[in-house]
Amino acid sequence: MKYIHQFLIIITISFIGELLSILLPFPIPASVYGLIIMLICLFTKIIKLNQIEDVANWLIIIMPLLFVPSAVSLINVADTLLQDILIISVITLVSTIIVMIVTGKIAQLIIERKEQNKNG
Repeated sequence: MKYIHQFLIIITISFIGELLSILLPFPIPASVYGLIIMLICLFTKIIKLNQIEDVANWLIIIMPLLFVPSAVSLINVADTLLQDILIISVITLVSTIIVMIVTGKIAQLIIERKEQNKNG
């Protein structure tokens, strides 16, 4: 029963994200709305971590399985993808480098602020 309750909480948040995606005129995916709502609920203690932790951990464990249907469906469009492989590779490489740089800079900024707070 505990797992059903945890799963229902996660599904409810996902459903609210779906509703927001339909109702709001912004081009934001429903999953992003759901993640933002979940984050706000966790930060404000509306939902406590132990209320969803077990099912969330299980979902993380099975996450690779959830990508199998998407990967298999790529076989249907393999010819199209192969035509644009160079463009896809360049975009992937450049975006990965940008994400790494931005993440590193933000991590450095956070570390510097923590050190400043420690030193007064």
